[in-house]
Amino acid sequence: RLRKAKLRVEKAIREKKIFAVQGPYPVIRRLLRARGWVERKLPRNGRQQKQQLGDQKKQQPEKRTSGGGDEQGQAALNPRGRAQPSLGTTEPLHRPRPRHKENKGEGEDEDKKADKEQCNEDSDDIHDLMSFLVQDQVPNFLWTIRLSNIDQELLPRIEVVNRYPRLYALCTKEGLCQSLQNLPWFEQVDLNTFFPRCYRLGIMEEQEAFIEDFRLTAARSLLKLALQKVGDRPVRTEQPTKSAKLPSERMELGPRSPLYPQLVEEALEVCKQHLGVLQHQDIDRNTPSPCRTCIDWDRFLQEYYRVAHEGARLVLSREQREQCQDLLQRLEEQLPQLGMEGNLNVWILKPSAKSRGRGIVCTTRLEEVLELAQSCTGPSARVCEWVVQKYVERPLTIFDTKFDIRQWFVVTDWKPLTVWFYRDCYLRFCSRPFSLCHLEPARHLCNVSVQKRYKTSQPDPRVPPDKIWSNKQFQAHLARLGRADAWHRVVVPGMKAAILNALRCARDQVGSRKGSFELFGADFLIGEDFQPWLLEINSCPTMSPSSVVTRRLCANVQRDTLRLVLDRKDNPTCSIGAFELLYREPAVSSCLTVGLKLVVTGCSLKKP
Repeated sequence: RLRKAKLRVEKAIREKKIFAVQGPYPVIRRLLRARGWVERKLPRNGRQQKQQLGDQKKQQPEKRTSGGGDEQGQAALNPRGRAQPSLGTTEPLHRPRPRHKENKGEGEDEDKKADKEQCNEDSDDIHDLMSFLVQDQVPNFLWTIRLSNIDQELLPRIEVVNRYPRLYALCTKEGLCQSLQNLPWFEQVDLNTFFPRCYRLGIMEEQEAFIEDFRLTAARSLLKLALQKVGDRPVRTEQPTKSAKLPSERMELGPRSPLYPQLVEEALEVCKQHLGVLQHQDIDRNTPSPCRTCIDWDRFLQEYYRVAHEGARLVLSREQREQCQDLLQRLEEQLPQLGMEGNLNVWILKPSAKSRGRGIVCTTRLEEVLELAQSCTGPSARVCEWVVQKYVERPLTIFDTKFDIRQWFVVTDWKPLTVWFYRDCYLRFCSRPFSLCHLEPARHLCNVSVQKRYKTSQPDPRVPPDKIWSNKQFQAHLARLGRADAWHRVVVPGMKAAILNALRCARDQVGSRKGSFELFGADFLIGEDFQPWLLEINSCPTMSPSSVVTRRLCANVQRDTLRLVLDRKDNPTCSIGAFELLYREPAVSSCLTVGLKLVVTGCSLKKP
């Protein structure tokens, strides 16, 4: 057995096939071992490392050194006989993460499972023996949950790593919001066509912009509600009295007493002013925007809440109805999100650097958002703790249930930018029917970690019990709706464009490392018109299967990722499964604009 292990280890070292896995990734471990790779096992938790560091100090003279004499390759054997790498330093391998300084990967919270996984897999077989034999070797390949778990002196010596440093600009909600604001510098694309409006509440300028956006959205929503309620019942025309000089057409809607008469007129005035701003009619104005000063906003919002959420009655004249229709049509030409924003002015508040739906709430009141924002606007707040984003009020639903899409992609290089899109993805359903009258997480947050709290809820018998669909099942559903073309003509191109736009905006902030790669998981919501809306991008997306569909797809994407980043190096024509090249940036030619005919004149120096 020892002889066999030595032969396999010698071959792995010769072929540079030493790997390390940190985290719950049994599929990666199994696939690499099947390729002839040998694992150097890393410490599993901080407690073990503290004990290990103490043992290493006692056993200093007995340490074996690698061929190069570098302390980074040293290791100590724990009492169970496992190979544990020494660090060549008193710094622990698992470092505490500073708050806000590293992006929050979705799978990072699963690292508690790593200890159990590693103990259960090949605990006493030949792999342990081989792992001991390669304890002095620097891994050629590392797959880890987070880079901060790995010794920072060892990390640069590893050839291939599955993580990039400094992903804050892409994989936190605040970072993505900030990065996408720079999109006009990279592409002539309107951000509002694929990313719901988003503001960082810790930045006063953006908080003020949000307040103005909330008010303008309320004004537009009021016009929509007026037309919607008119359309819900027959127009009732009052008969003019004999003393009336002119006929009066009025439409009374709703069960309660009328609001103050100027409400609709004020909404029309605000929207007219806003349309003028959108058409740049205010370009020479030095005074504040009339959208902020033309009405009493506190009173207007309170009356709007009565209409939108309490069923207050609107009184609309025929002329006002025509004005509403005309103004909304003209605004739609200027505002790509007018359709998806609905008419209840729902906004979603998200903690900047948390994942798996933690801390997310929906609200319809401005004062609730501002109350929360006060916690992150002080002079000492370096990082925004919250972002607020326009909620997609008109999503596409399946069996009256909301869903989102988890879409994978891989970046194999940032300079030049090289992106691979995975053709398979999966849908995540909510547990209760979609309703804007109830804003609880069971109806609006599709995260698996959120919905597993509501396992007993079943919105519709046609929704799968595990609340997961594959993209193939979704395509079949679209075909039954008569929209089989929507997936390939609208959804997939929209997701690809959004991913690429986000990467271009964030690339200068990301730590580029040659030889590294990363598998990302982007979350999309689909609108009623099948337009995909980018919600967020997750680093280190979870690979823990929560259903039959994800068990298959997560295993497949891990297999195809290894094909892409390892097998393809030796065989460029090998299969890469469901991956397809989304974008490869052309190499920049080093063209000289001056000095194209440089010559050297003079004579050589003679030896004395």
